[in-house]
Amino acid sequence: MLQRGTFDPARARRVQTVASPRGGRSRSRFRPACPQDQQRRRRRRLGLREGGTLLVLWREARSLESEQLHKGLEHTLIIAELLLMLNDCQLSYILFANVQNGEELNIFEKGSRTAYKQESHTLEAVKLLEFDLKQTLNKVMTHLFGKDLEIRWVDCYFPFTHPSFEMEIKFQEEWLEVLGCGIMEQQLVNSAGAQDRIGYAFGLGLERLAMILYGIPDIRLFWSEDERFFKQFQVTHIDQKVTFQPFSKYPPLVNDISFWIPRDGYEENDFYDLVRNIGGDLVEKVSLIDQFKHPKTEKISHCYRITYRHMERTLTQEEVCTIHRAIEKGTVEKLGVEGRY
Repeated sequence: MLQRGTFDPARARRVQTVASPRGGRSRSRFRPACPQDQQRRRRRRLGLREGGTLLVLWREARSLESEQLHKGLEHTLIIAELLLMLNDCQLSYILFANVQNGEELNIFEKGSRTAYKQESHTLEAVKLLEFDLKQTLNKVMTHLFGKDLEIRWVDCYFPFTHPSFEMEIKFQEEWLEVLGCGIMEQQLVNSAGAQDRIGYAFGLGLERLAMILYGIPDIRLFWSEDERFFKQFQVTHIDQKVTFQPFSKYPPLVNDISFWIPRDGYEENDFYDLVRNIGGDLVEKVSLIDQFKHPKTEKISHCYRITYRHMERTLTQEEVCTIHRAIEKGTVEKLGVEGRY
């Protein structure tokens, strides 16, 4: 979290956090990051720099431990000192242009809500927190899956954060959403007794992380009762490496659906959600296979392919047709499309 206070560049250090060998509190080792290519004036303004990376220490975790947000918030997670790593010197200058040695970093303002911030937050504070949030989660994922992991961030909406983001990871040549996060709505933070702070929240999709970690191709396997799946994870040690071994599945049934989309208000994710809500666990995959723009009317048509498969038995075409017709009807009624079926 960021807290209203003063900026002290002397506290900016390179920090390595390690677990206590006795299972107690974590400890941190500090090593000054002396700049090689920065003038003294800029170092005082921006903080210390090493290897093209700026590291700024905003608040120590030890003081966060002693000053809990609220007695009712028992599930807060403090990993280490809050660091900001800015590789672009130009970006660094923009973010800290108004923060002089000993001056206050303005976190709050009486402004207006935009796509980038809440009405009570300054844009500078939100960008700093957003950067730290994404860098922290990027490092978690590369620690789990390696530095060659392909990651991208997508803007999204959650009711308790703004702005909000989703992380997607390249898995089996497709982008897989693995977590959601964002800057906490200030009303929630205020209700916890922390009116002088702003913070972020995130939620991890543990099943999706396990899919990538173990090479599991279908998330529905986690709710299957097939012993061929569970036996693969009965290991003698938690660190034992496991790679999922595919086993025979029941045959899929594939149906296509196409429609003209409205000029405004159509979101592809809304269609995916509708299919999942109606088809449930019987829907294995939904993919956009064709787009067409009419040369005269300029109307746009989408064609999607829906793959149905039951995890424990063979589906009949009659069962699938019933579900598919319900999806066609729901698409017209709820998304305002014009069916081509």
